[in-house]
Amino acid sequence: MSAALSSLAIAGGFMAALGLSLAAMLAVANRRLFVYEDPRIDEVEAMLPNSNCGACGQPGCRPFAEALIRGEVDPGECTVCTRDEAQAIADYLGVDVGEHEKRVARLACAGGDHVARQRARYRGLASCQAAESLAGGGKGCAWGCLGLGDCEQVCDFEAIVMDRHRLPVVIEDRCTACGDCVEACPRDLFSLHPVSHRLWVACANLDRGDAAEAECELTCNACGRCVVDAAPGLIEIKNNLAVIDYAKNDLASLTAIERCPTGAIIWLSEDGRTIKGAKAVKVLHQEALPIG
Repeated sequence: MSAALSSLAIAGGFMAALGLSLAAMLAVANRRLFVYEDPRIDEVEAMLPNSNCGACGQPGCRPFAEALIRGEVDPGECTVCTRDEAQAIADYLGVDVGEHEKRVARLACAGGDHVARQRARYRGLASCQAAESLAGGGKGCAWGCLGLGDCEQVCDFEAIVMDRHRLPVVIEDRCTACGDCVEACPRDLFSLHPVSHRLWVACANLDRGDAAEAECELTCNACGRCVVDAAPGLIEIKNNLAVIDYAKNDLASLTAIERCPTGAIIWLSEDGRTIKGAKAVKVLHQEALPIG
């Protein structure tokens, strides 16, 4: 009996010694491996919108907060924060809020179902991705918006709404330039632009002349009038499509759109209006075109 108790005592002592040794090792490891984290990171993260949209170029709001603390970015780079919220973060950190031009998503298509032809009836999943994989969903223009609203569905900020003609409309005040619509569109019709890019080609059709207009009334037909009317070098025709050189954006004006016969080249005003030139075709019908 005494031998058994002695063995238990030895085992207990061994376990106690082992426990103390491990605890000491952990304490030493904790001291040597400890990584200091600035407590301001938690404070700044709490002040951010925590939408984790990635529009700032960081993978989420906490990495953005960490970058702010390191001085690698400034509060104004958060596109979801209001100006006042960004200023509050700047005041807390004692830094400048920074000046950054707002960016928004722009759609290179004006072909709603009242001006663009549907050559076949699509019956399937209500998704642009699905329709694109099935012969383009029946739309005559191989480059045009399919109108099934994938972009609207992925936008967490309700910045995209589908209009009555099944065409996405971007609400600039709500858009954060997160890029989700860019990724969702199977025809790459969305791109992110500074709001100062007011001159816009609302078309991506690479057909020319009659072939383009046979599928959409508002297509760019590569007539070249905009090239002649715009400031030198601002617009050129590439692959039958007008292309704007935004490096020369300070030369952009309404003059470039005045003689566009289809209204494919437009001016996006600061108050949300879409302005077309005086020579642009007038859209008379508002109902969807017949299939065929």
